[in-house]
Amino acid sequence: MKPKLNIVVCSTRPNRVGSSVARWALEEAEAHGHFDAELVELASFELPVFDEPEHPRLQKYQHAHTKSWSASVDAADAFLFVLPEYNFGPPGALVNAMQYLGREWQYKAVGLVSYGGISGGMRSAQTVRGMVTVYKMVPLLEAVPVVNVAQQIDADKAFVPNEANTASAKAMLDELGRWTGALKTLRAPA
Repeated sequence: MKPKLNIVVCSTRPNRVGSSVARWALEEAEAHGHFDAELVELASFELPVFDEPEHPRLQKYQHAHTKSWSASVDAADAFLFVLPEYNFGPPGALVNAMQYLGREWQYKAVGLVSYGGISGGMRSAQTVRGMVTVYKMVPLLEAVPVVNVAQQIDADKAFVPNEANTASAKAMLDELGRWTGALKTLRAPA
């Protein structure tokens, strides 16, 4: 059985290009063949600013949106976060969504597909790398920074990758496969 990879569209903005980039990432993951990949739109969970009465470590969730989000994250063995750079950092929706949970994130690797202008979302990705370690996640060095993403969106609003994007995706997925296998033993019941 292949490990489950959640490809999470971290922007919740209307008309976001992240969905187009994520569809491409899903195709790359499927072609890679190591994972059972699924596209996850963070916006579909409609998470308000954190509103659970209990601390996430207790996993005593009261709200349907939290229970649904928890089930999605818990079911995954690894993640690809497809994230933009907003004001030199990650989208607030991702930060909020991360804070809803605790144990569901632990001992899972995460690859980053960032996008933006000239920076390719790399400042956002760097912030997320630090953030996920608090959840005992392993952020990969290998990543896909999409520079000037608007220039790679066609008339049908599809993402058109360049050679560097494709090569970076393969390297990232190879490494994600290695880390996912290695971390599996840490997720096993004690």
